[in-house]
Amino acid sequence: MPRKKPFSTKQKKKQMQVKRERKRGEPGSGPSSRNASVERGMDRERQSDTSDSEATDVRRINQQPGIREGRYDPNRFRLHFEKESREEVERRKKLAREKVLDQMLDKDLEVDINDIYPTEKGLEFPRRPPWNYGMNREELLRKEEKSYREYLNDLHSRNPPGSLSHFEHNLETWRQLWRVLEMSDVILLIVDIRHPVLQFPPALYHYITGELQKQVVVVLNKADLCPPPLVLAWTHYLQTQFPHLHCVCFTSHPGQPYSTVLQKKRMRKKGTCGWGHAGGPTHILKACQEITAGKVDLSSWEKKIQRDAVAMGPEGEQSEEGVDSVLVEHQSDVAMEMSSPTQELYKDGVLTLGCIGFPNVGKSSVLNSLVGRKVVSVSRTPGHTKYFQTYYLTPTVKLCDCPGLVFPSLVNKQLQILAGIYPVSQLQEPYSSVGYLCERTPFLSVLKLRHPSVEGPQHAPKGGEKEREQGPEHSWTAWDVCEAWAERRGYKTAKAARNDVYRAANSLLRLAVDGRLCLCLRPPAYNDQRGQYTGHTMIREVSTQVIQRSERS
Repeated sequence: MPRKKPFSTKQKKKQMQVKRERKRGEPGSGPSSRNASVERGMDRERQSDTSDSEATDVRRINQQPGIREGRYDPNRFRLHFEKESREEVERRKKLAREKVLDQMLDKDLEVDINDIYPTEKGLEFPRRPPWNYGMNREELLRKEEKSYREYLNDLHSRNPPGSLSHFEHNLETWRQLWRVLEMSDVILLIVDIRHPVLQFPPALYHYITGELQKQVVVVLNKADLCPPPLVLAWTHYLQTQFPHLHCVCFTSHPGQPYSTVLQKKRMRKKGTCGWGHAGGPTHILKACQEITAGKVDLSSWEKKIQRDAVAMGPEGEQSEEGVDSVLVEHQSDVAMEMSSPTQELYKDGVLTLGCIGFPNVGKSSVLNSLVGRKVVSVSRTPGHTKYFQTYYLTPTVKLCDCPGLVFPSLVNKQLQILAGIYPVSQLQEPYSSVGYLCERTPFLSVLKLRHPSVEGPQHAPKGGEKEREQGPEHSWTAWDVCEAWAERRGYKTAKAARNDVYRAANSLLRLAVDGRLCLCLRPPAYNDQRGQYTGHTMIREVSTQVIQRSERS
């Protein structure tokens, strides 16, 4: 018998209140009462938690406080990752205290997509099983759950324990991917330009372009966080590996050039660009015009982009009068589960764009930029998008949003954490990820740390004193880095007033996720061919896409 899922004291109190009302026979205990809806919500949550494989020990993160009334469950699409054993966590924590950090070479930052998604390992994604209209909803759900369990069993049989990365175990989230792929004509696959091969599963690309016969546009988001030659190199690499792929550079913060030092926080303030000035909507439009080849009238979308840019005030403030209204449609469960995949593209002259991406790649920011105003809340917490929505940009263009999900791969789990797919606040052991980051970035010169073994007050050293205090005579471990950062930032524990190394580690990881302490991976042979990309004729165009400010305001 499976263990019961624990829940909060508040939920327990509501459950006891419902039981007491039932015993008394009070009218508030009926099926339509508020307490009954709360209990039904808890039952749905417990049912959804059993949708993944029972053979896999899964950790469910991003728990939302409370259950809302009605059919909507805020925890339905939360991230489900495989649990790590206590022994593994303690082993990494001990290693972070003892292992001396060795600075990696630039060559070590080069990553080949075939090393992350090797074909012989069977790193596919779960497919929707075939069905027909003679099946009812319960039969369809049971068939999907059975197919998903078989997929997990096959995946784990091909890969030894501990070799796979974190990947999504929540069947509900995979169901959303199936719906988006079926409904869309063109797929926008959004990736982070700092590590695009981590978030570009080849199995998904081949399934869309082969079996579904649809086009894929990869959106290289956050392009302002990488130097233009590296952006050009990644574009060339992806187009070489996947000939039918359309590449578009995108940023919600144009006008902020790349910097090699600790960057300032990427925020929108007065005097900076707003949603209408984001760099990329026009380039996505051009890619869609090339794909549709005149089969869909996209002139209304082009005019909308121009109106949104004009609606931006001189100080980046948006006027509500000049912004087009956007119809938002919430898809019901039944309508989505029993919808059949249509083979007809651009049905009724409407282009449907499906937005897919890993957590924390900036998918919500891309949607807001395409709409021209904030319609999706943005958060650096992975898995923030909680439900499926459709946005009608114009009468001929609509967007389908999908919650972020993580595909199985062989990427290092510490690199996954630095890529932002795992909530930093819920890490059991953040120190090894800090060590992974420090071995691949010039952390001493950027963070200006002082080794914990050096006595005296923490002051920024000057001149030769800097080399003397931070020189090679001090060996650094990941724990030393966290302790030195806690001392520099003043992070102390509440009772003993010791350096709070856990908070310091979380702070460093957040700097990396936010792009302030930038770790950019590189395509194979980039260091040998860097000069070709720096002097390439396309470098000016890429720089213009990333750094330009709109002058129409």
